[in-house]
Amino acid sequence: MLRIKVPGTTANLGPGFDSCGLALQLYLTLEVGAEQDSWEVEHQLGSGIPTDSKNVIVMTALSLAPDLAPRKLKMTSDVPSTRGLGSSSAAIVAGIELANQLADLQLTAAKKVEIATLIEGHPDNVAPAILGDFVVATKINQDVFAVKHTFPETGIIAFIPQKELLTSESRTVLPSELSYSEAVKASSIANVMIASVLEGNLFLAGQMMEQDLWHEIYRKKLIPHLEKIREISQENGAYGTFLSGAGPTVLVLVPKDKLKLLMSLLKEVDNEAKIEAFDIDRFGVQISHQ
Repeated sequence: MLRIKVPGTTANLGPGFDSCGLALQLYLTLEVGAEQDSWEVEHQLGSGIPTDSKNVIVMTALSLAPDLAPRKLKMTSDVPSTRGLGSSSAAIVAGIELANQLADLQLTAAKKVEIATLIEGHPDNVAPAILGDFVVATKINQDVFAVKHTFPETGIIAFIPQKELLTSESRTVLPSELSYSEAVKASSIANVMIASVLEGNLFLAGQMMEQDLWHEIYRKKLIPHLEKIREISQENGAYGTFLSGAGPTVLVLVPKDKLKLLMSLLKEVDNEAKIEAFDIDRFGVQISHQ
């Protein structure tokens, strides 16, 4: 049996808007069964996720290999939907890999990133889902450029509210343009954040993550828990706090020896929210045969 395992991801990391992403150890897993008369996707993710050829995974695969014989697929996922942890990107990447394996497309990692970016619109989630670890990427016209680097070891806390927030809704609050001077300032903050990550200086990287001018400054009104989480995290030695993607999930980077304390403190912000700790996925999409 073919098994495809795709990590969830966090995008932006504050000022790395639509270009920076990090793969996390929570996964969408797809088990590929035998051929049959029609596509069937077995899952326990609710009625909102199609179980036939309208499933995103199948649609993506067929867009690359239209002649694929239908299969029975079993999908399990730790990646919560519409929470800013890359659920749609994981499904797209799974679909690309499904076509790649079944149709023997022999796609390179770079080609997978290119295809996924053209489908998703930007590379911040799909690139780390494919490559693993920390990825900085950009799309220029139809060309996609991505650079992978090792993210420093750190504790990662995810504050995951029960309330959903659609990316489309979160984008409506963003301005259509920034002044030249504001764009220069926002870009310089992003540059220092990335340079700090490459140097392994998470204290400085975290400071820059909290100074974003591209999106968090506009989205924070949709996510009232962000400022409270940031305040608690700063008071207890965290490196930095940022929205995961478009939210509503908030991620906190924290020294591992302070992980449990901070998780317990964050539970007091919203007792209905999930507070989880994640490690970094270093490998991206993985294939196995059983």
